[in-house]
Formats: sequence, structure tokens, C-alpha cells
Amino acid sequence: MFCNRLNKTTLISAVKRTCGLPCAFALSNLSPLHFSTGTLSEVEQMVGNSDKHITRVLFCGPYFPASHQYTKEYLQKYPFIQVDDVPLAVVPDVISNYNICIVKNMRLTSNIISRATQMKLIMQFGVGLEGVDIDAATKYGIKVARIPGDATGNAASCAEMAIYLMLGLLRKQNEMQISIKQKRLGEPAGETLFGKTVFIMGFGNIGIDLAKRLRPFGVKIIATKRSWALHSEGSLQSNGFLIENGTNDNLVDEKGSHEDIYKFAGESDIVVCCLRMNKETAGIVNKSFISSMKKGSLLVNIARGGLLDYNAVVHHLESGHLGGLGIDVAWTEPFDPDDPILKFNNVIISPHVAGVTEHSYRSMSKVVGDVALQLHSGNPLTGIEIVN
Repeated sequence: MFCNRLNKTTLISAVKRTCGLPCAFALSNLSPLHFSTGTLSEVEQMVGNSDKHITRVLFCGPYFPASHQYTKEYLQKYPFIQVDDVPLAVVPDVISNYNICIVKNMRLTSNIISRATQMKLIMQFGVGLEGVDIDAATKYGIKVARIPGDATGNAASCAEMAIYLMLGLLRKQNEMQISIKQKRLGEPAGETLFGKTVFIMGFGNIGIDLAKRLRPFGVKIIATKRSWALHSEGSLQSNGFLIENGTNDNLVDEKGSHEDIYKFAGESDIVVCCLRMNKETAGIVNKSFISSMKKGSLLVNIARGGLLDYNAVVHHLESGHLGGLGIDVAWTEPFDPDDPILKFNNVIISPHVAGVTEHSYRSMSKVVGDVALQLHSGNPLTGIEIVN
């Protein structure tokens, strides 16, 4: 399946060399690789001759398997598009043979990108591109893109997950399980989402979809967004922020900019982190921020684990200031099942599945497939957001 330039011995020896060793080349997966007994034979089967006119798509790593499976299913009618999924540590040895790289949970460093001599496009299967060295890709003439979440159902899926985590914390999901095991009825006494003030920190596609779904619960919604500038021309709210004329105007009861995050945190019963991860937002939910939240309020994160300061979160859980934590993303992934944060009954953690629904993954797989077909035929690339 690999192109003729790929040496079979090189690939197989690479698999042997990396079996059981930590991921190399600064890959973000921090745990050792664990290859199944069939991995070597599977890679041997992947090596072979192929037509030089084939467009090759590389999915990196073992996690989020539906992304690769659904894309392959979508493209099965097109034999001139090859879709492969290889172990993380093998990626640097084979990336030179591919035209498109689909990033899942690894870091594409400058060193790896420099080897991608036939690469035309690096694309995140989703939105977050913090693991890709975009400057390096630009240097080597490779386009970098994300799949917008509003059109694929990814944003809607993440918004639903945020509500699931909110309700799980409010109704004390973990304590319910204890009651079941102990054959107790009528406890614990939970709380309603009705009447709460929810702070959506980051009002992009996910934030908008979350606000749409929260409105029927009877909550007050406040939100911040960097582009909501103060004293713009037009109709202003009482706090001085422009009331825009878009379809989402009535979703938010109060708007603010980044400077208002501490103020809004102090007014909220629930804070939901929907920010993109970058140099400015890394660790933004720190000790000062959590201290500014109401005592007993809830914190939900469906964006990126690095937005939250781990030590600050643990400190405020221990002190009781933080009333509950619901996260779909963690500081290191896969999440350590022995992490002491799991000792708290008011912590709910899910394994990075907010966007992993049949609807969103089928839709995003179609985008990947269509882009591969467009690249193969030389047509303009559509359905993606190119960032460089």
C-alpha cells in the first residue's frame, strides 16, 4: 500500500525499534506505546507496490479510531485514494510518502514536518491545531487547516456534552451510583439547571451552540469573546458592548471581552470553558481565576486540558471553594486512572468524547474524503478553514 519509495525493511525495523518504547519525536502522547501482537504483521501487509497517481492520506496514531474508519468507508469507491492509519512512532519514518496528514492526538514538530516531502495539506480532524508547528508547515509550503465545527455537527456534539457534564454535577451523578450500590432511595438531593447563571468563556461555534441549547433550561447566559470590542459604533448594551445584528444576538444576556472574565466568573453558578488553546489561553483558568468564582460554583471544560491549571483546580477542590469539576479533556491524555483528582465525588471525567458522535464523525470524515478527492483532481479545497 505504501508507495515504491518506502523501503519495506526500513518500516518493519522502525516498528521493531519502537515497540514498547516511549513515543519519539516530541509526540504528545506521554505514555509508552503498546503494540498488539499483530502490529508487525499488519504493517508488513501495508507495505507493497502502488500506483504513482494515488493520493495518500495518513491518519496518525491509535486513538479516535472512528475518524480513520469512517473516512476509509467514505472513500472505498475511489481506489486512487489510499487511507492509512499507523502507530505514532512510525509516523516520522513514513510521512514522506503521504500527500495529506490528518492529525488526531500527536504533535507535528518541525523535525517531522521537514520529512513530509510530498505533503500538501496537514489537517486536524476537528478544530484544535495547537499540536501543529504551523510556522514550519508554512516554511515547507504545506497548508494547514481545521474542520469548522458549525457545519459538521462537531460544535453541537460538544455543546450537548457540556450540558451532560453540567447536569451530572448538579444532580450528583457519582453520589447517585453510591446510593444505588448501598440500596438507598431518594438521595442525593441535587440541584436544577433552571435559574442558574452560566458563563460561557469563549463564544465561538461551540459557545453559540451551547447557548442555543441552554436557553430552554431557563438560565441566564453571560459570555465573553475577544472580538467583542468596547464602545463600537451601533446600539450598545448597558455595559457598553455592541449589540450585534446577527442571528445569535438574543442568546446572550450579557456580553463581555477578555478583560471581563474575572467579573463574570464571580457572577456565575457554572463556568464553561470553550476557548481555543494557544499561548494566550494556556493555563488561563488558574488560582486567581478560580478564586474569583463563587464559592460552590461548577467548572466545566470541553475545550483543551491545558486551559486549566491542574494544581489550582486540585487546591480549590480540596478547599471546597470549587463545587464540582466536569471535564472531557485532561492535562495529559489518555487520562491517568490513578490520578488523585478522581478521589473527589464531585468530579466527572469523560475520555475526550465530546465531539465523538456518529453524526459529527461521519460529517468530518466526509470533509476529509472530499478534500482528498479535490486535491487529487486539482480542484480548490472546500469545507475547511486554512490557517496559513
